[in-house]
Amino acid sequence: MEWQDEGIIIGARRLGERDIILEAMTRDHGRHLGVVRNGRAQRMQPLIQAGNSASLIWRARIDEQLGHYAVEPMRLRAAEFMSSPSALYAITILGSLLRLLPERDPHQGLYDSFAIVLDGLRDVAMGAALLVRFELAILTELGFGLDLTECAATGATENLIFVSPKSGRAVSAEAGEPYRDRLLALPSFLVSGAEQGFPDTQSLAAGFQLTGYFLEKHLYGPRAIPVPEARLAYLALLNAGDRRH
Repeated sequence: MEWQDEGIIIGARRLGERDIILEAMTRDHGRHLGVVRNGRAQRMQPLIQAGNSASLIWRARIDEQLGHYAVEPMRLRAAEFMSSPSALYAITILGSLLRLLPERDPHQGLYDSFAIVLDGLRDVAMGAALLVRFELAILTELGFGLDLTECAATGATENLIFVSPKSGRAVSAEAGEPYRDRLLALPSFLVSGAEQGFPDTQSLAAGFQLTGYFLEKHLYGPRAIPVPEARLAYLALLNAGDRRH
């Protein structure tokens, strides 16, 4: 068995003295693992960092085996993130989200979104907004997508400022006002067709609170997975409002 694909590295772990098991999100073959021979060699270290893009050739005797990777660099983003704690946390968060997907299950849309988020991490606010959208995309891909297009109560498509925690559907200001204490906030940057400005820290925090609620409800809780520590640390930096990170 053999295939060639492009992929973005999620992580790597040691295998023996010289080899590693490389985990990558590939365009056509989903989240896929493979052994890289001599992957612990010094010359390989800059290449196998999370966030880098690479051309991958995977080989195995039969499809069910772990197989081996041949790796050639395409875009080495990781070095750009070393001085940014928020970017490093974000890369860890993205990896943890992708690990919620079944292995070897193709998700081309998520692959493209993954690359877009990584390219936006150099700006803290832009990267955060993209990361919120990526969390929404993960929920959608796993069958728990939110409907933020119209009010669940009235069908209105304007002035959507709440989300029902039960249905995951948007609720307008008028319909939701009597129940606002029971509803989640819907920041305007997540509403299709709404006037888009640069999201501030408060709006970003509301976005992460929204996605975090449904990730816990549908994915982390049922699988007995704790909220990733990197997510908590990332949100602490974001809420501090320090754009130097």
